[in-house]
Amino acid sequence: MAAPEVNPASPPSEAARAILVGVDFSSRAAKQGFDETLDELALLAESAGDSPVARVVARRQAPDAALFVGSGKVDEIKLLVQAHGAHTVLFDQAISPAQQRNLERALGVPVADRTALILEIFARRAQSHEGKLQVELARLQYLATRLVRRWSHLERQSGGIGMRGGPGEAQIELDRRMIEDRIKQVKERLKRVQKQRNTQRRARGRSGVFRVSLVGYTNAGKSTLFNALTKARSYAADQLFATLDTTTRSMYLGEAGASVSLSDTVGFIRDLPHKLVEAFQATLQEAADADLLLHVVDASSPVLDEQMVEVQRVLHEIGAGDLPQLLVYNKLDSLDPDQRPRELIDQLLRSDGAAEPTPRVFVSAITGEGLADLRGLIAAAMLDADASTPLPADPRFDAQLSTHE
Repeated sequence: MAAPEVNPASPPSEAARAILVGVDFSSRAAKQGFDETLDELALLAESAGDSPVARVVARRQAPDAALFVGSGKVDEIKLLVQAHGAHTVLFDQAISPAQQRNLERALGVPVADRTALILEIFARRAQSHEGKLQVELARLQYLATRLVRRWSHLERQSGGIGMRGGPGEAQIELDRRMIEDRIKQVKERLKRVQKQRNTQRRARGRSGVFRVSLVGYTNAGKSTLFNALTKARSYAADQLFATLDTTTRSMYLGEAGASVSLSDTVGFIRDLPHKLVEAFQATLQEAADADLLLHVVDASSPVLDEQMVEVQRVLHEIGAGDLPQLLVYNKLDSLDPDQRPRELIDQLLRSDGAAEPTPRVFVSAITGEGLADLRGLIAAAMLDADASTPLPADPRFDAQLSTHE
């Protein structure tokens, strides 16, 4: 039996020790991205409060129906769990409720997948009322498919007179109805909140203000760039999903003699759960309704091409794929001297089928380098779009747009 690929680490005592597992399905390699290093899963685990202590990479033609990775690899993972005293096992791919239940029985510790990790992070980071409702909806929809595991204690209950089926069936159905009722309640509350947001969005549209939205892969530096451009104090950190709630501010462009509204939106990530995309549809609508997208890219990332493809995929999914874009290659300060571009402004032909090259600008939100060029490109895009007559800077206008939703 081949030894598992392991990278041990020393975790802090207060964090739950986690074994990371990734599976490379060679038959689907062209369709699904696979992170050989599991670095992104490690960042997700740390963001969720866990501490990775070992990494295991398995290779299969297709998932095992019962255990996802097969019994041999499960035995290897179990040895690692025992050797490291791990508290949980985290999978980089989505696993079914049955696979999760079988793995937990075999390994003796809780098992979670990438979707559960992302939901956990979102639950911790959401600050606004709408953001919390959106996360709750996504978690409820995820939990509804996991009743077989979450409510295994109900097997101890037996059905009464006139009840059909096996032990606990009536209680499980009751729990399922309770979750469905709660989903309906949350959806109704979200509708009311989203109606208010749509009213605010229409008001900004009627004002003739040119709308710009920051989009990009999580941890590309969108919030830091947003703060640098608007002098705002939005939360920014070197972590995944530091910002979940849309923030909108006014930004005056001297080059155009006008103010624009700039919105910072939630970051994207590979295999972003579809239910989260649905739940955050209202938040992501800020991007779909924009006049210009600033696609922020981590210029220092070794996988920036894959990250850009994922962002473009989600943009097309929310109906924003054909909007005008500026590519903003951030973190210029992190590049080695031999990696720095000769010119800060050029053009790049995107991989999503865009007919014309997209303007690209290299910036550093930390040092400020390239920000003047970026503001000039935004102003040029605004004028090229033949926007409405620019509004002069007005404190009342700033107050209207300076809302943290």
